[in-house]
Amino acid sequence: MNFTRWSARLPGTRRAAARDDRSSVPAARAEYARPEPGAGSADGNTPKTSPGASADISQETAGRPVDQLSGPALLEDLSAREILGRLPALVALVHGPDHRIAYVNDAYAAAFGPRPTGATAAEAMPELDELSLLPLMDQVLRSGTPRTVKSRKVRSGNSYTVTCTPVATPAGLPASGRSKNKSGRNQGSEGGGVLLYAADVTDHAEAAERLRTSERRHRETAVTLQRSLLPQELEQPDDLRIAATYQPGGTDAAVGGDWYDVITLGAGRTALVIGDVMGRGVRAAAVMGQLRTAVRAYARLDLPPHEVLQLLDGLAAEIDASQIATCAYAVHDPNEGRLVYASAGHLPILVRDQDGTVHRAEDPTGPPLGTGGWIHTSGTIALPPGSTAVLYTDGLVERRSEDIDEGVAALERALSGANGAPQVVCDRLIRSLGVTAEHDDDVAVLVVQHPARTGTNAELFHNASLDLLGGIEAAPRARAFATGVLTSWRFPVELCDLGVLAASELVANSLQHGIPPMRLGLRRTDRRLIIEVTDGDDHLPRRRRAEPADESGRGISIVATIASSWGSRRTPGGGKAVWCEFALPR
Repeated sequence: MNFTRWSARLPGTRRAAARDDRSSVPAARAEYARPEPGAGSADGNTPKTSPGASADISQETAGRPVDQLSGPALLEDLSAREILGRLPALVALVHGPDHRIAYVNDAYAAAFGPRPTGATAAEAMPELDELSLLPLMDQVLRSGTPRTVKSRKVRSGNSYTVTCTPVATPAGLPASGRSKNKSGRNQGSEGGGVLLYAADVTDHAEAAERLRTSERRHRETAVTLQRSLLPQELEQPDDLRIAATYQPGGTDAAVGGDWYDVITLGAGRTALVIGDVMGRGVRAAAVMGQLRTAVRAYARLDLPPHEVLQLLDGLAAEIDASQIATCAYAVHDPNEGRLVYASAGHLPILVRDQDGTVHRAEDPTGPPLGTGGWIHTSGTIALPPGSTAVLYTDGLVERRSEDIDEGVAALERALSGANGAPQVVCDRLIRSLGVTAEHDDDVAVLVVQHPARTGTNAELFHNASLDLLGGIEAAPRARAFATGVLTSWRFPVELCDLGVLAASELVANSLQHGIPPMRLGLRRTDRRLIIEVTDGDDHLPRRRRAEPADESGRGISIVATIASSWGSRRTPGGGKAVWCEFALPR
């Protein structure tokens, strides 16, 4: 194969005149005259030339790097062999359907060794097989379209980016041996060839691998921290069935600050929390951990949801002024059959009725935590027996190609047909929304079911209440009421006595320090007995040490001593509720 004839077809070169010996490469010569030394025009600017003078460019430029050659005429008169031979990149030329070797430059020979001209690439160039280039070269030869593969590694450990460029059929080949594609390129002939241009990118590949390793370790650290800060085991209230799922984003996605929590407040009430720190990595996970701890602390105060978010808003700005977070905080009271909630920039809670109808908790929604200057308010949504509530983060419904409202609507459709246990519903929603291990954002989902109980199971849940009317005579009526109810619930005698004593002390405290309306409530679940007294005064009782001479101040201490737990809270109407619980014997 005459390399000169191939080089003549390469862009930016001029075919030199061929010598009689076709196996040699002719020297390229200049087509202009050399100026005489010292000669110039009258103004000293235009040089004079001596007719017939010529310059042997190949002799003058021998050994000079290509980048030191200047002038368009000089570049055009260089042969392709001279240019490619000086390139630091690896260059090889093959021809024909079996890719026979026509040329390799010095850089290629230095990297892989000399290659015999005329041998097939499959036999004499094993490095091309290591780079998986042989099928690509077939494709390039057929299509006449260049192809590039990036950062492929050979057995020696070096990485190369290789471009395969089709080379047109030499002009000397008969027309019958050439075919052209739609763009006019010669293709599919015995004379067609492929020029391979390979750049050693080992340093770049190693740097990229170090960066990927660092990012992977950073992500693993963030995921470990994130999971350690989430609840290791969800609290399971008496009246609800709850499951949650957290799934970090895929390998290329940084882990965010999604979190959820379930907090039992006492007296059968339960707080549900879902949140998302608007950040990524370890920093977001650390902020998330602090907010989750703060939520649990504020929840113990048994405040209304909007007051909890108000406290969190100020705390979030103190933790990290550059981070904001969304959060939804809801409280379930089994006596009311509804969720009282507040939202700080979070997506709406969804509730599915027993018949499959899905409701969306609308306003009130305030700005995210950490922005300040907003007075949050609480709203309500029904959660009757047989219904399911779903709290989630934006990773479940947000897609770059569509509006987030479309994602929420898709979640509503998926929820409407989701039946089964809470964990089953969780998994089904994750699958229905197309969340996989390679998802581009982390996802947290909290599913809460208020089961509809029937038969024997329903007998384990009862409620009874008495309005405390009149004056001091309300106390004996309350004791008689508590005795009758607890006996009808077939509690052991000892538990009945303790329950009556606790009810008597709470009623007496309310009669002495509270104002009407007053009410005594008794509730049993499959695990505990709950006694609660409400009145119209909003001053919360405190447990204190009574002196021997004091005639009062011992009621709350007695209740705290005999009950498993006790507490108090302000009610929305401006009064308060004081409660205590007794664990039922197994």
